[in-house]
Amino acid sequence: MYFTDRGIEELEDRRGDEEVSFGWLSEQLRVFVDLNPDFEVPVERLATWLARLDDEDDEEA
Repeated sequence: MYFTDRGIEELEDRRGDEEVSFGWLSEQLRVFVDLNPDFEVPVERLATWLARLDDEDDEEA
């Protein structure tokens, strides 16, 4: 188990039944990066990965 799995599990436990829009998620990511600028690159990578999940060209990556 990765260390991040604990946070993911907590997120699922606390909010797993909620539905949110990607607009809401995007705003929360912006707020998080504003408060934690050291995480700008990982958040950008996560956002890009989520945005491109359905892209057939990116399936090899």
